[in-house]
Amino acid sequence: MLKDKADAPERPLGPSTRPATRLVNAGRRAEWTGAVVNPPVWRASTHLYANTAALAEGVRGNADGRFFYGRRGAPTQWALADALTSLENGAAGTVLYPSGVAAIAGVLLTLLRPGDVLLMTDNAYDPSRSMGRGLLADFGVETRFFDPLDLDAYQAAFCERTRAVMLEAPGSLTMEVCDVPALARIAREHGAVSVLDNTWAGPTGFDALGHGVDVTVMALTKHVGGHSDVMMGSASAGPELYKRLRLRAQNLGHVVSPDDAALALRGLRTLSLRLDQETRSALTIAQWLADQPQVARVLCPMLPGSPGHALWQRDFTGGCGLFSFVLRGGDAARRNRLIDALALFGIGYSWGGFESLAVPLDPAPLRSVMAWPMRDGEPEDRFGVRLSIGLEDSGDLIADLAQAFAAMDRD
Repeated sequence: MLKDKADAPERPLGPSTRPATRLVNAGRRAEWTGAVVNPPVWRASTHLYANTAALAEGVRGNADGRFFYGRRGAPTQWALADALTSLENGAAGTVLYPSGVAAIAGVLLTLLRPGDVLLMTDNAYDPSRSMGRGLLADFGVETRFFDPLDLDAYQAAFCERTRAVMLEAPGSLTMEVCDVPALARIAREHGAVSVLDNTWAGPTGFDALGHGVDVTVMALTKHVGGHSDVMMGSASAGPELYKRLRLRAQNLGHVVSPDDAALALRGLRTLSLRLDQETRSALTIAQWLADQPQVARVLCPMLPGSPGHALWQRDFTGGCGLFSFVLRGGDAARRNRLIDALALFGIGYSWGGFESLAVPLDPAPLRSVMAWPMRDGEPEDRFGVRLSIGLEDSGDLIADLAQAFAAMDRD
C-alpha cells in the first residue's frame, strides 16, 4: 500500500538546516509529489475549472500553487521555484526564466525606466554588458560601468537618476572578488536596488540576500542543471521586489518547460556533491598551474595569494570549478595552440557541468574602466585560458594540461 504523504511529518527546512539537507528536501511538498519522491512532470497549457465560478475565482489569485493557465506553471515549476527560494535566506519567492540572460533582462526591465541610470560592474558577463549597451539603451536607460574594486569611484558614480546596480562576484573571466556587502550598502544609501549575478558560488556558497543584496540572479544552466542539457535562469528577492519581478515576467510571457524544470530539480539534489568535488579539483589544478613557468598568474579566489582571496575567505562558504590563468609573455596564437592540444577539456561556452571545458581569455576588449592586463602585471601578460573543472580525476586533468603546455612550447 502506498504511503499517504499527507500523513507524513513536514520536513524541517528552517534557517538552521544545512545546505546539503535543504538541497535534498526543498520543493518536495506532499501536494506536488503525491506518493512519489520527485514532483512528476506536469505538461499542460490548459488548466481546467469545475465551473464558471471557479474560473472567475482563478483570475483573482496569482501565486505558485494556484492553477490558472500553463504560463504560470504547475507543480513541476512551482517545486523548483520553491526549492530555490528555500536556499535563499530572506527570499519571498523565485521567478524562473528560460535562460540566465533572460533572468538578467527580466530583472533589469523590471527595475529600470526610460531616463534611469544603471551602474554595471566593468567585469560583468559579456551578455550583461551587451544588454546595457543594446537592449537597455533602446529603452532609454543609460548604463555606466564602474570598477568594483574602487569604492570611492563607485560612490562618486551615483547620481539622482541611478536606480540599480549590477554586480558579479567573482567577476566574469578575471575572477575579481568585490566587497559585495559594501557595494550593496552604498547602493541602498543612494536609493538604488542592487542585483547580483551569483551563478559562480550560488546560494550554498554565498548568501547574497544575507550580505545586503536586493535581488540575486543565477543561470541555472550552470551548476543547478549540472549536466549541460538544460537552459534556465532564476531571480530571488524579498516580498516587494519578488512581486514586481513576477508580474513583469508574466507580462513578458516568460515560462520554463516542465521537462526542463524536472531536469533542474534533479540536478539540484546532487549540487552539493558536485560542487565539493569540482572545488577540490579546481584548487588542486590551480595550485599546480601556479608552479608552471609558462603561467604568469592564476586567477582563482580560492587559491591563497590570488587576488580577492581575503574577501572570498571572509564572505563565501564555498567555491566552484571555474577559474582562469594568464600565460607569461604569450600571444593569442600560442594560447590557442595550448587549448587545441587539450584532450580531456572540451572547447565550448558555459560551465558548471560534469565535463571540463576550456575557452580563450582576453578581457581587454570587454573593459571600459578597469585595467587589463592587471595593474601589477607585465604588459605582455594579456592572453589566458578560462577553465571549468568538471568531475574527471584531477590527476588526469593535470596530465592533460601538462602535455598541452609541452605542445604549446614545441610548436
